[in-house]
Amino acid sequence: PKILALYLTHLSATSKFSTLKRRIATISVIHKMKGHYLDTKHPIIMENLHGIKRVKGSHQKAKKPILINDLKLIIDVIDQYSNYCGLQELEGNSKLIRDKAIILVGFSGGFRRSELVNIDYGDIEFVSEGVKIFIKRSKTDQSGEGMIKAIPYFDNKLFCPVTNLKNWIDYSEINSGKIFDISDKSVALIIKKYASLSGLDPKKYGGHSLRSGFATSTAESGAEERNIMAMTGHK
Repeated sequence: PKILALYLTHLSATSKFSTLKRRIATISVIHKMKGHYLDTKHPIIMENLHGIKRVKGSHQKAKKPILINDLKLIIDVIDQYSNYCGLQELEGNSKLIRDKAIILVGFSGGFRRSELVNIDYGDIEFVSEGVKIFIKRSKTDQSGEGMIKAIPYFDNKLFCPVTNLKNWIDYSEINSGKIFDISDKSVALIIKKYASLSGLDPKKYGGHSLRSGFATSTAESGAEERNIMAMTGHK
């Protein structure tokens, strides 16, 4: 406990309070895996955490969800820029096709960004109704049972995640490995870039905005909470 408390003090100089709590949880899990007991509620650890919390605070400003109208603005700007794919800041038509697929699939499936970037070619099955995407492991599924997210075809092909995912796979000629082959941090940067180009404040949006946007938009449309949770994988 004393070593962990010192480690948390060291981290607190550069890390958020939520990061410290995640580190404690991770260290606890590793101890259990190795057959060691660690009392993460030990007074030395708890008193140190309370002290850090008093100094730093624990409030985190959540990123705004991307709602339907925001999504339309973002997709419209991608389509507009696809006519000018030589522009240096967008680095060609390839990234436009990829980014459009990432945003539409991420939103319509309520994906965590870590899930999105780990979609493998073998995890995708196109069917007559749309696409089934197998998620091997996620934040709330550490045992690795996995889940399937099913996304239907949309009537409007411009905004259809299935059509745009097919477009990316066909264009990139991917037939194995990661579909998008980017980091989860890149997802946040992509969202911020197109939010800015759409006239939205990029500081207010991030990697979680697609997932929270899906949950908020479907709730506003009258979907039941348990159905939303079944899609997002919330517990």
